[in-house]
Amino acid sequence: MPTDNLRAIELLSRTPYGRVSASRRALPFTTVTRHLVLDGRLVLRLHRGYGYHQALDGSVVAYEADNVNSGERDTWSVQFTGTARVAEPASAERALFGRTPLLADGAPFDPVFLRVEPEFVTLHCLSEAPAAHHAHSA
Repeated sequence: MPTDNLRAIELLSRTPYGRVSASRRALPFTTVTRHLVLDGRLVLRLHRGYGYHQALDGSVVAYEADNVNSGERDTWSVQFTGTARVAEPASAERALFGRTPLLADGAPFDPVFLRVEPEFVTLHCLSEAPAAHHAHSA
C-alpha cells in the first residue's frame, strides 16, 4: 500500500465519525456515520431506520472524515472511495464501536453495518491553517 494511503488510514483512525455519500434514485445524499478502520477497510455503523444502507449496499460510495474542528494547527481530510456492502461485524469488532447512540431523530437507534473496500484513498493537508472566526455584519 502506498505511503500516502497508510498515512490516510492512520489519520482516519484518529477520528470516530465521518460522512458517507452516494446517490439514491439518482439524487445525492450524505449522512454522518461512526467508523472503524479494520484491516485497511472501513466498517461503518449507521441507523437502519434511515434506510440508507439499502441504497449503499453494493454501491460505490465516498467516505470522508477530517479534523477540521479539532483546533490542531494542521488540518487534514481523508476520502475513501469504494464499494459498500452490508455486513455483520464479529462481536469483538462491534464492541470497538463503543456505546450505541440512544436515539436517531427521536427514534431508537437501530445499528446496521457496512464494510467499504477502498478503491481510491485521497489525503489532503493544510499546514498551519488559520482558525476560522466568523464575523457578522449588520
